[in-house]
Amino acid sequence: MSTESRHLSVHIDRPVAEVYAFVSDPRNLPRWAPGLGSSVVREDGEWFVETPEGRARVTFAPRNEYGVLDHEVVTPSGQTVYVPLRVIADGDGCEVVFTVRRAPGMTDAEFDRDAGLVSADLALLRKVLETSST
Repeated sequence: MSTESRHLSVHIDRPVAEVYAFVSDPRNLPRWAPGLGSSVVREDGEWFVETPEGRARVTFAPRNEYGVLDHEVVTPSGQTVYVPLRVIADGDGCEVVFTVRRAPGMTDAEFDRDAGLVSADLALLRKVLETSST
């Protein structure tokens, strides 16, 4: 079964290593992806985010030199959502590419809404990283 995907990206005028370090730290999620949750805690070696629906577990890919920031979110209902995410060097800056996947049964309007939310998160990520010293 194939899944429909949209690849959304943003250019960030910061070094790739700096962006990777910021995005790979789950404690920074509320700063650039506030829709996911408002607070992040680490318990027993795992990261949890408080979402409007309840507590979700977030697990990032192990640190790597390739800019892979894929992660899994286990929702409060127990559903596992796989999120492909990359940081790619682009001159002195980088490009962050987030893949939005259509969930089974998702309507066009819901898929468009999710893509819009991710686009807003990527714009916020750029703003946070280009206007602060992280």
